[in-house]
Amino acid sequence: MKLGLIAALFAVSATALPATAFAASTSYPLTLENCGQKVTFDKAPAKIVSIGQGMTEVLYSLGLADKVVGTAVWVGPVLPQYAEANAKIKRLADNDPSFESIVGLEPDLVAAEFEWHVGPMGSVAKREQFSDIGVNTYLSPADCVAKTNLEGGDGVRKELFTMDLIYREIAELAQIFDIRDRGTKLIADLKAREAAAVASIKGAEAKNLPIVFWFSSKETKGDAFIAGKNSAPAYILKAIGAKNVVTTEEEWPLVGWETIAEADPAVIVIATMDRRRYAADDPAVKVSFLESDPVVSQLDAVKNKRFVMMDAQSMNPTIRTIDGIETLAKGIQSFGLAN
Repeated sequence: MKLGLIAALFAVSATALPATAFAASTSYPLTLENCGQKVTFDKAPAKIVSIGQGMTEVLYSLGLADKVVGTAVWVGPVLPQYAEANAKIKRLADNDPSFESIVGLEPDLVAAEFEWHVGPMGSVAKREQFSDIGVNTYLSPADCVAKTNLEGGDGVRKELFTMDLIYREIAELAQIFDIRDRGTKLIADLKAREAAAVASIKGAEAKNLPIVFWFSSKETKGDAFIAGKNSAPAYILKAIGAKNVVTTEEEWPLVGWETIAEADPAVIVIATMDRRRYAADDPAVKVSFLESDPVVSQLDAVKNKRFVMMDAQSMNPTIRTIDGIETLAKGIQSFGLAN
């Protein structure tokens, strides 16, 4: 029965994954279509530089920590089970690493979570800069499928993000490294967790409850980075039956607090992180603003302290998005707002 359940869960999104992901072993050279470019691997890469915490944690989850020689772009602590392995790996930067620092580690693969780091207008480098020196690049499908990042930044997402994009990333990386069994198991485990998270709130959905996700702000009292209608938080909201107060297709649009106040969200989800890149990265700074601003402090959500603290990585398209479903569901239930 248990094997049958896992097989059924895995089959749900099998059509979203490349057929070659299910081959018994990888046949090299392997060519994949990745974010608009073809990448060819003559063998499994031996040295990886990972840019983006979400990408790094996928690699660790696949048992590839021994191949990772450098990481960058972190917003918080690594998943606890990988803390020991992560401590042994060189951190090039908490934010954007330099092209030179990456090349200095002589990787044969640079894996990036976001196209705005490694892409047409990459803040770190363009993909061509790596290919010109014989280094392959792989970008997360979650940041390019039905998504436009031409101007850099967080981009515009044309379709609702789903975890299938993360499962595709896992399957493709498993192909690249010829570890099909690990990829299959990881996807099945994540699908089972996602199904359990959704099942845990059945009968207690927050039907059409207006909710806002606040990631950060460049200036504490300035416009806020709020989750767009097709973002990972929107996927979380759909799972629990709640409503996003933002209707734009931008991934993380900058929205004025007057506009947010007019939407009158019942719950405010606040990103927690160790990163201190922007003025409102600190969750304590966020709460202080909410409770002191003359307009925002009058919202029922603020007066009643209906704040849900959520790890920032759960708000990004990552394996932690499943945690976000669990976290928000528990918060809504604790406020007595679930139906």
